[in-house]
Amino acid sequence: MIGIIMKKQSLDSILTRQEVSQADKVRLVLSLSLPAILAQLTSIAMQYIDAGMVGSLGAGATASIGLVSSSTWLIGGSCIGISAGFYVQVAQLIGARRDREAEDVLRQGLITVLLIGALISMAGLAVSGSVPRWLGGEKEILANSTAYFRIYCMSIPFILIRQLSAGMMQSTGDMKTPSMLSALVCLLDVVLNMLLIFPARTVHIAGLAVTLPGAGLGVVGAALGTALSEVIISLAALYLISTRNRRISLRNKGSWRWRKHTMANAARIAIPLSFDQIFMCSAYVAGTKIVAGLGTVAVAANSLAITAESLCYMPGYGIGAAATAIIGQTIGAGRSDLTKSFSRVSVYLGMVLMGFTAVLMYLGAPFVCSMLTSSAEVAALGTEVLRLELIAEPLYGASICCAGVFRGAGDTLRPSVMNLVSMWCVRIMLALVLVPRLGLRGYWTAMALELCFRGLIFLIRLYRGKWMKKAIV
Repeated sequence: MIGIIMKKQSLDSILTRQEVSQADKVRLVLSLSLPAILAQLTSIAMQYIDAGMVGSLGAGATASIGLVSSSTWLIGGSCIGISAGFYVQVAQLIGARRDREAEDVLRQGLITVLLIGALISMAGLAVSGSVPRWLGGEKEILANSTAYFRIYCMSIPFILIRQLSAGMMQSTGDMKTPSMLSALVCLLDVVLNMLLIFPARTVHIAGLAVTLPGAGLGVVGAALGTALSEVIISLAALYLISTRNRRISLRNKGSWRWRKHTMANAARIAIPLSFDQIFMCSAYVAGTKIVAGLGTVAVAANSLAITAESLCYMPGYGIGAAATAIIGQTIGAGRSDLTKSFSRVSVYLGMVLMGFTAVLMYLGAPFVCSMLTSSAEVAALGTEVLRLELIAEPLYGASICCAGVFRGAGDTLRPSVMNLVSMWCVRIMLALVLVPRLGLRGYWTAMALELCFRGLIFLIRLYRGKWMKKAIV
């Protein structure tokens, strides 16, 4: 596989060729995916360290963040949909060699995400005191959960800016810069967490006593570290996409005026995708509500297992991001032959790589879970439920990569409906039946069955090919 990647391919060069070999297609997908996968790996490593820092404070601290994590996913997911409405248009315009129009789409996207980000932030702050209670959190973790959620809400406009900037870079074929920024935001988060979570302390390194500064803020420090990381890196990302990208730049002359067709196209992509994320993450919130009734240990183990599992879907999201750029540009260039073949290559690679990471995680689950918490009870339960779900990872990979393919084509409505049915009619319904009988094991069994169902229906849509007719430019 390394040998395949080494002979680097350019998407621009492939779009101009009449015949493209299967090896070249694999090589291109891997070369564009690899930076995103490595960034995901760094991100997951930092999340592990982050979770380990909070976990060292005890099950209560882990549960405080785990209780509202599904709510932060809900907000973050809706932000992804808003950004995609603009960067998918840019991918197709770049493929059609209409770079100056793509720059105007970038301008309109920046104005839109700033306005919407401010509105979401204010709405989140207004309900931040009630969310942990709505989720059924136990009394001792409510204050920390509220503080964590409130600080997260303040960072939402910056999260949107980073997501839009990263999506724009990827749409032009630049996977390295957003991947580097993704790694940096995680690294910065860990450094700030070390300073903010723990009090000042003395550690011994090579026989020397070293005093480390610290604010001792606990869960609040974790929230502040994450928020400050987003602020710093989002501003860096905005600068890079505005002035340093090789295909689009705000230094060129263009219009900041909203254009009806651009906003209509953005709405066509973003509204289904945002509702998709809202319904998906609402199901996560409902799942958290179901799990919350099982007690603090179950909530902590659930959060821990979700963090551990994130290592498995790292390749899927990397390939899915590359697929969005590739499919968007091949559709913009009018190369339906490449659109079809690249879609299948991307999905197959995602399934194989996620299956491989699932095997590794099954073997390493006890070590990973014990690394993330100081509670042996939480680690044991987290290991057990995680292993129940790993069998579904290849089909989960299919759904992730198919979603990236469909997004690049501008096809977001039908996949959103499919996700809605899968999450609410399969996962949540099964969880309501299984959790009272099997506890947390029942919830993760329901999750595994639902992921298999979702992967199958996404593969069926991929092969039918109707999504290829959804081009917007």
